[in-house]
Amino acid sequence: MARHLVAVGQLIDEDPAEALAHALAARRLAARIAAVREAVGLAAYHAGEWQTAVAELRTYHRMTGLQSHLAVLADCERALGRPERAIDLYRGADRKELDRAVAGELLIVAAGARGDLGQKDAAVAMLQVPELTGEATEPWTVRLRYAYADALLAVGRREEAREWFSRAAEVDTDGATDAAERLLELDGVMIEGDDEDEVEDVAAGPDALGAGSEEPDAEPAAGDAPDAESTGARDGADDTSDDGADDTPDDGAGDPSGLSTQRSGGDSEVPVVGDEAGTGK
Repeated sequence: MARHLVAVGQLIDEDPAEALAHALAARRLAARIAAVREAVGLAAYHAGEWQTAVAELRTYHRMTGLQSHLAVLADCERALGRPERAIDLYRGADRKELDRAVAGELLIVAAGARGDLGQKDAAVAMLQVPELTGEATEPWTVRLRYAYADALLAVGRREEAREWFSRAAEVDTDGATDAAERLLELDGVMIEGDDEDEVEDVAAGPDALGAGSEEPDAEPAAGDAPDAESTGARDGADDTSDDGADDTPDDGAGDPSGLSTQRSGGDSEVPVVGDEAGTGK
């Protein structure tokens, strides 16, 4: 079981499907260990398996009494086309008891959910918190500035958006966001080399090597790893009888809409498996 968890941590960013397969294998061996359910939930989130992520992370929270992945849960609800549930998670959270980074990430996701509902001015207002103009340059505050700039742009406040993309880029030393690129885009600056690449692609033609003449490589099948597909449903059923892990969340109505497997706007930063303090590309 421990080896599978180590594999999850090593693969979760580079090969989420394989990481999920290892997490499911660990769950078959030790479904009652909270860290295992957390690993399955986070791996499922990275792999775009939103419903599985919701069920497993809710189970982890019940088992531990922690609320360390509320932002991830809210982001999954957005990805499932249920922004109202994401907002409900924000409203229902005891933010005084949450880690500061978790509370910040949850705010960012909730504001994004407001935008999903067309409440763009409300999204701007939500993000106007003291931390926005503070001196702290933690990863979540960088994303807060970026989210605020994006919200401003959505309501047509272009100059203010430019200022906040600039402020986000100034402190984004790790390149966690594309704030610098967004700033250049607003200034009408084309990155050198883009034109040449486009011309080369056109000149190559459809029959040239690498221009689409070959079938793309198939993505790794979950079956190549320890029975990710075949065991997921069975394990989920077994676990439901143990501790209700795979019950559909009951905090609202609505059916999954099957959105893109890209995480919803990149709002939430996901911690390494086992990190209970932070959440949330």
